Amino acid sequence: MSPAATLAATATGPGFLSPTGVEIAFVLVGLATLGAALVTVTTKQLVHAALWLVVALGGIAVEYLLLTAEFIAWVQVLIYLGSVIVLLLFGLMLTKAPIGRSPDADSGNRLLALGVAGVAAVSLVWVVVDAFRTTWIDLDGPVQGSTKVSGEILFQHWVLPFEALSVLLLAALIGAIVLSRRNDPADPADAGTPAGPGEKKGRR
Repeated sequence: MSPAATLAATATGPGFLSPTGVEIAFVLVGLATLGAALVTVTTKQLVHAALWLVVALGGIAVEYLLLTAEFIAWVQVLIYLGSVIVLLLFGLMLTKAPIGRSPDADSGNRLLALGVAGVAAVSLVWVVVDAFRTTWIDLDGPVQGSTKVSGEILFQHWVLPFEALSVLLLAALIGAIVLSRRNDPADPADAGTPAGPGEKKGRR
């Protein structure tokens, strides 16, 4: 085949200016996920932040599905949506977090937080690009994102961070339980003594 015929055959396929439906859906879901993540870190209602985090993590699961990594997508749903979010909501309930707007949810250091987030994002992009710049996917080998490939990578290279994350989540749950059971010594209701006529029962 001549070079001109090869070029013509290549030009007939989908390119950057003619994206496929999957690519368009990937971009749209990515924008929706980014919007949900921004609302998660900017809202002053803690419960709403947790619910928007559900949307963001669900969008990531959809992105995995669009990348034909079904196993990773269902792991995302089962572990993050089914476990981490439930743990987060339990922590909010156990610590008696306010349901409505909370002025204490904003520390006033938005510029500093934005700078740290920007540096972290640039660092992550640089690490990923540097790690996978010369990596090629073997199309004839096992399907990337399958149970076999993901299990081998997880339990050979990432088992220590995986276990450390589980211990961290357990520590967060125990901390929430301890905070919820802490009594105020100055509160007569917690001390077991009856409150006076002019005193209010309950926590300060």
